[in-house]
Amino acid sequence: MATKIRLQRHGRKGYPFYRIVVADSRAPRDGKFIERLGTYNPNTNPATVDLNFERALYWLNVGAQPTDTTRNILSREGVLLMKHLLGGVKKEKFTLEEAQRRFDAWKEAKVKGFQAERQKLVEAKNAEAKQRLEAEKEVNKAKAEALREKKAAEEKAKQEAAKAAAEEAAAEAEGTTEEVAAAEEEAPAEA
Repeated sequence: MATKIRLQRHGRKGYPFYRIVVADSRAPRDGKFIERLGTYNPNTNPATVDLNFERALYWLNVGAQPTDTTRNILSREGVLLMKHLLGGVKKEKFTLEEAQRRFDAWKEAKVKGFQAERQKLVEAKNAEAKQRLEAEKEVNKAKAEALREKKAAEEKAKQEAAKAAAEEAAAEAEGTTEEVAAAEEEAPAEA
């Protein structure tokens, strides 16, 4: 029986979630399987993989063929590297302890790389947020300046209107006093 290590699709439309399974190559994609090895969620950044390392290594050693996507996943998790290192141990190129030391060094470098990438993403996100905040501050400053100018213009217009009204009232008052003075001059002349 030809066995495959492949993905079994779950999740909703447009939001897939996969199980990593060992299945007969003739079985349907989402059908019967022999063993479930883990999960793969491509919706997160970076993609989340939960894998039973020992069982995946066992199935590779007994001849299960991974599909292209699962081969990439297994490679990223280090299963293929460990299989390669164990092949070197079988050929007596180096010892099991040396193979484990090499694998641990590779895994440590991989973890540091992931942490650096995640840190870079966080810093880029923070820089973008800071840039958006600065742009928003500039827009708010421009709006506040425009509002200040508008209020100053309205205040100036009110002051000019009040000044004009005061001048008009003063002119009217002056005109009425002149009329009263003229009327008083005419009144004694008639008497």
